[in-house]
Amino acid sequence: MGSELQFDWDAANIGHLRRHRVTPEEFEELLQNAPLDLEYETEAGEDRYKSLGATLRGRILIAVWTVRRGRVRAVTAYPATKELQSLYLRQRGDS
Repeated sequence: MGSELQFDWDAANIGHLRRHRVTPEEFEELLQNAPLDLEYETEAGEDRYKSLGATLRGRILIAVWTVRRGRVRAVTAYPATKELQSLYLRQRGDS
């Protein structure tokens, strides 16, 4: 994904990220920093993607997102488990 992405933010999804101590900026950085695609599913008729990636400060997170009206919409994001952090680092050649 490139920097041309547009994101769909509102109080609901920003608040959900905040509950997991993730900022909208971190979410955007993760998706713009070549994340690993983990999962895809359709929930209630909506395509949902789960990606594993890192922020510019090196925080490794899981992001769940969808596309609505041509924009990326955060569903949730949370810190990756130690196992997934290791997977990410191995895939990126950092360990």
